[in-house]
Amino acid sequence: MPIPDFVRDLREKIGTAPLWLAGATAVVVDGDRILLIRRSDTGAWTPITGIIDPGEEPAVTLVREALEEANVHIEVQRLTSTWATRRIRYDNGDEAQYLDLTFRCRYIGGDPQPVDGEASEVAWFPLERMPPMGEEMAARVRYALAEEGPAFFSREPLSWNG
Repeated sequence: MPIPDFVRDLREKIGTAPLWLAGATAVVVDGDRILLIRRSDTGAWTPITGIIDPGEEPAVTLVREALEEANVHIEVQRLTSTWATRRIRYDNGDEAQYLDLTFRCRYIGGDPQPVDGEASEVAWFPLERMPPMGEEMAARVRYALAEEGPAFFSREPLSWNG
């Protein structure tokens, strides 16, 4: 996975020490189907995700990531959940933890396909027949699929079930 320049710059100063980063997730819906990517690093099916660059609006991040990862244009509609993820240790020893902001997004156009190597596949799935996902990603999708209501935020650390 490509490492953003600002993270690479920070890593030069702090090594593999834990970083607190902001991330965003795009749950892209088109009628009764959802767009998912198969991550190249883990093989897991997930919505589109990305690290928010310093000073960047989360909606701008998601529009950029959708085009870079899946070759699609999206409209970011609304915030649906926030999560503090578990700490992650990457294969190179780097550690990070993320504040994730998940948004429901509408597909506008484009030919879904892997672009930048972060995804090995990009595909539409009927909402009633999505592939298995880890519980955290499944929770992000579940809250994004609610047609309306306030955004979910966990009141307890690492609660995926609400």
